[in-house]
Amino acid sequence: MAETINQWAVITIVLSGIALCFGVFFIRNQNREAHMRAMILASSFATIFLVLYLTRLGLGYEKRYAGPDTWRTAYYVLLISHIILATLNLPLAVGALWNAYKGLKAAKNLSNIDAPAARGFFNKHRAWVRWTVPVWLYVAVTGWIIYLVLGRYGEVIKG
Repeated sequence: MAETINQWAVITIVLSGIALCFGVFFIRNQNREAHMRAMILASSFATIFLVLYLTRLGLGYEKRYAGPDTWRTAYYVLLISHIILATLNLPLAVGALWNAYKGLKAAKNLSNIDAPAARGFFNKHRAWVRWTVPVWLYVAVTGWIIYLVLGRYGEVIKG
């Protein structure tokens, strides 16, 4: 069962990364409604991933690198950077979402985000996402790479 949970976790984080890319595309093209929907979808998939990932760990299913020694250092550098940035990404994403939520609440609707009561929240939202989006994408892509490497060179550790 843990292996199936692991596969679904990977699917959800892939979908999260794709939705994130669409969200960035939509906001750069001034489509606020589509941006909001894409980012809610990206956040929802990321949340489902986190629940599945923690469930999988709770079930004692983990893989360790058992590949060529020449790749070991590169793999662990990638893994450590992934873990550190994944840990930082959660508060970054929550901060970005919180400011967007507060801004939308103050604006009452997306066409009114320039209202003085909302402007500060959306400015903070933009400041947060300048860090959040690149970190989120890095974490998603490195997670996919780690999954593929462990699929080829990983051995299951049963806890």
